[in-house]
Amino acid sequence: MKKLFPVLLSALILLTGCAWPAATPSGGVGNLNLYGTDPYTLDPALAGDSASVGYIIQLFSGLLRLGDDLEPVADIAANWTISPDGRVYTFNLRQDVYFHSGRQVKAADFKYSWERAAAPETGSQTAATYLDDILGVDEVLAGRTKDISGVRVLDDFTLQVELVAPKSYFLAKLSYVTSFVVDRENVAQGPIWWRTPSGTGPFRLRSWVQGQEIVLVRFPDYYGEKAQLATVIYHLLSGYAMSLYEKGEIDIAEIGVDYYDLVTDPAGPFAQELVITSQLLLDYIIFDTTQPPFDDANVRRAFALAVDKTKIAALLFRNTVTPVEGVLPPGTPGFNEYLLGLAFDVERAQACLEASSYGANLPEITLTVSGYGGQIPSALEAIIYDWELYLGVRVTVRQLEPEEYLYNINAEKDNLVIFGWSADYAHPQNFLEVLFGAGRPYNIGEYEGAAFNELLRQAGASQDEAESLRLYQAAEQALIDDAACIPLWSGESYTLIRPYVRGYIPNPLGLVWLNTVWLER
Repeated sequence: MKKLFPVLLSALILLTGCAWPAATPSGGVGNLNLYGTDPYTLDPALAGDSASVGYIIQLFSGLLRLGDDLEPVADIAANWTISPDGRVYTFNLRQDVYFHSGRQVKAADFKYSWERAAAPETGSQTAATYLDDILGVDEVLAGRTKDISGVRVLDDFTLQVELVAPKSYFLAKLSYVTSFVVDRENVAQGPIWWRTPSGTGPFRLRSWVQGQEIVLVRFPDYYGEKAQLATVIYHLLSGYAMSLYEKGEIDIAEIGVDYYDLVTDPAGPFAQELVITSQLLLDYIIFDTTQPPFDDANVRRAFALAVDKTKIAALLFRNTVTPVEGVLPPGTPGFNEYLLGLAFDVERAQACLEASSYGANLPEITLTVSGYGGQIPSALEAIIYDWELYLGVRVTVRQLEPEEYLYNINAEKDNLVIFGWSADYAHPQNFLEVLFGAGRPYNIGEYEGAAFNELLRQAGASQDEAESLRLYQAAEQALIDDAACIPLWSGESYTLIRPYVRGYIPNPLGLVWLNTVWLER
């Protein structure tokens, strides 16, 4: 999922969950008050940002979801079989799943939902990433047909899916919201049907007053673990989360580095309410490899070598982020602690620049960032300072409003883009191929490395997990050797949770399914 820079708030303190003793949920009562922002969309086919996805997973669902160990588990699909060649998946659906409107969910609803997501007129930026392994999706994306040939409805509750080639990560991909089922009768209500969505999730949307409040209510006919809360109230942009938490207006607050001392002080009022969760996050800088001067790998290497990530993390983030040399965050399957990165080295950076086809005669560089009012994060100012000091280059910043940045960055990008990515599923493919694979929509820098892409192909096709991870590690090393980007840092999330809120455990993707939460007071 796309995140706005800076995405990282916390330090590498590996604590998850809460220390309070177990208790029994009270069941269907209580209001949970949260801080929130307006989602850009509640259409599963369109959502590509973390804020929107956080709401969608409460309202909608799909064949699979991610379990506590981040492995795909059954959801609307009761079970499934895979053909010996790894290309054909047959899903048997539950027969007790209903849209919020009361209509029963059937296999044909999934075929409709996926064909709608891939249809050019829908305008999805995620379908080409999360559905493209299915045979026939490319033809629908190109507008040559409306039928996904690889998706077949065998009967009301049996769906068969044929892939272009075996993909070890296919089931994990299906846990992302693009493949969630939508109600065609709801969609037929008009282009902003999602303002009054009829989903299949544990909560229904009762009301949404833009810029003020979103209220979710328990869906009593949910097929899975029914919500223990009566309502969830999101207070939208109603002040600083920490201030609202201190005043008792919200029950949970995500905390930034500015409050680090306050919330970690063992003698303070918040230390016992603090939960720190490992996150699969990456902040990184993207080069537009198709345009001068970053079409030259030596220029890219020079820029990567001239950033003192460790110093910035210490002085500006107070070591609440962890500098990284690769693109796979710690905790990702296949994470390579022995990866050879482009660590801070001024002499080597200057030598790479001199060896480039541009030498010291670099054009003025423009960097694209998200935000308002012309202010940029201090960490970004420090990065630019390093470049100007050590490479003698002039860098200007062009700021885009967040929605334009999140959903139109491919068209709007300049020479450099600073970006944040939160994993959608715990697999190296979600970082390496999704962000850097040739022709991929999220390959914003349009990087094309022949050796890298061949290794990705082999890794994705391998049915041997150990061999697949070894190939992904080799692909990551090739990517870093070619300086396709500048990996910056990864880290954790800090969350304050009232002691009476039980079952609220953010996972490493930054998501919480609220039907597991209850109040004890």
